[in-house]
Amino acid sequence: MSSVFRARYHHFALAVEILEEIAKGRLPADQVIHHHFRQRPQMGARDRGVVAESVYGVLRSRRSLAWWMKVNESQWNHLVAGFLLDQGWAERDFVLKWLGQGQAADTLDRLQARSDKDAPLAVRGNLPDALAERLLPVYGEAGLLQLMAAMNQPAPVDLRVNVLKTDRATLQHTLDELGLPTEPTPYAPHGLRRMDRRPLFNLPAFKEGLFELQDEASQLVGHLVDPRPGERVLDLCAGAGGKTLQLGALMQSKGSLMATDISAHRLDKLTPRMRRAGLSNVRPLPISGMSDIHLKRAKGTFDRILIDAPCSGTGTWRRNPDLKWRPLDLEALNRTQLELLEGSVRLLKPGGRIVYATCSILPEENERIIEQFLARHPEFALQPAQAILHAQGIEVPGVEALLRLDPARHGTDGFFAAVLERTA
Repeated sequence: MSSVFRARYHHFALAVEILEEIAKGRLPADQVIHHHFRQRPQMGARDRGVVAESVYGVLRSRRSLAWWMKVNESQWNHLVAGFLLDQGWAERDFVLKWLGQGQAADTLDRLQARSDKDAPLAVRGNLPDALAERLLPVYGEAGLLQLMAAMNQPAPVDLRVNVLKTDRATLQHTLDELGLPTEPTPYAPHGLRRMDRRPLFNLPAFKEGLFELQDEASQLVGHLVDPRPGERVLDLCAGAGGKTLQLGALMQSKGSLMATDISAHRLDKLTPRMRRAGLSNVRPLPISGMSDIHLKRAKGTFDRILIDAPCSGTGTWRRNPDLKWRPLDLEALNRTQLELLEGSVRLLKPGGRIVYATCSILPEENERIIEQFLARHPEFALQPAQAILHAQGIEVPGVEALLRLDPARHGTDGFFAAVLERTA
C-alpha cells in the first residue's frame, strides 16, 4: 500500500467514523467534526476540507445515495465511497480497494447508472418521508424539489458590517486588499457575502469588531425589530448574541438592550463579543424561564421584543444537514413557541412591538403559531413586514405581511418572521 493510498484511506475512513458518531445524535455535526480535527493536528487544511465536505455531502444526499446504490442509509462506508466517486474526488479503482468488498463494483455501477424517473419524491429531495409529506402541500412537487436542490448546496458566508465602527464600502475595500473579495448582500444593507469558506477570525478587522458572521436572513429579522436609540429592547432567546449585537448597533449603543437566555453557557459568549463590537448598552442575563424574577420585575417596560424562538432548524439545512435526519418533536416546540409569545405580552408596553422569528420553513412553527396568538389577543395586530423594510430602503421579493425567506428564492437560510404590535 503506497503512502498516498494509505493517507487517503485514513482520511476517508475518518469521514465514516465522524458520520457514525453524528448518527448517534449526541452532538451537532460541526462539533463532532471539530472534535476529531483537534485530535489530529497533523492533518493539513486540504485534507480537512475533503473530510468535512465528504461528511456534509453524505449528510445532504444520504437518502438518494442509499436509494441508487441499494444500500442501507447507515452503511456509511458505501455512502462515502459513492459520494467521493460521484464528486470526482477519488478514482474508481481507489474506491474499490478502499471498500474491499466483492459487491462494491455492482454498488458503484448502480450509482453511476442512476435515474430519477422511478425514485419517490422524498428520495429525489433527500428528505425523510415525514418531512416530505409536511412540505409537499406548502411548496408543491416542483417547488419542493427546487427548494431542496438549493438546500443541498453549501451556504455562502455572510458578514454583517458593524456600523458603529465602519461602513460596508470601507470594509469591502479592506477585505479586497487582503485578497478576500466580497459582494454586497442583495437585500440586507449592512451585509457582505463570500463564497470562500476560509475562516476570517484571525483577521485584524474581525478582532477590531468591524464585522460579525450573520446570515442575511437573520440580518433582515433585525431590521424588522427596527429598534431606535434610547428605547428599551429585549432579545428574549439571545443565545450567543448574534442578533443582539445587530440590535445594539442599530440602536447606536443608546438606550437599554437586555439579552436573556436559559443557557448561561451560550450567553457567556456574548460578553467578549459585545466588548469587541464597542457596545455599552447590552445587559446579558441568564434566566430560568418566562417566570424568572428578572422578567417579572420588567413587566410592561419594553418597547420592542425579539423572540428568535427555538425551532426545528429546517431553514438551516444548508449549514446543518444532520438536522434533517433527527427526530422532530413539533408538539413540544409549538408549546414552547406559544409560551414565549404569551409570556412576552406582559413585558411589552402599550404600542410596543414583538417580532416572532424562526429559522424554520414549517407552517406549524410559523403561520399556525401567529394565527393562534392573534386569535387569543385581539389587542395585537400584524404589521406588514414589507412596509417596515421598505421604510428602511429594503426591498425583498415575495415579502408581504410576513417575512418568508428561503435559499431557492432569496439565497438565504430559510427564515420566518412576523411583526406584532400592541394597541397603544
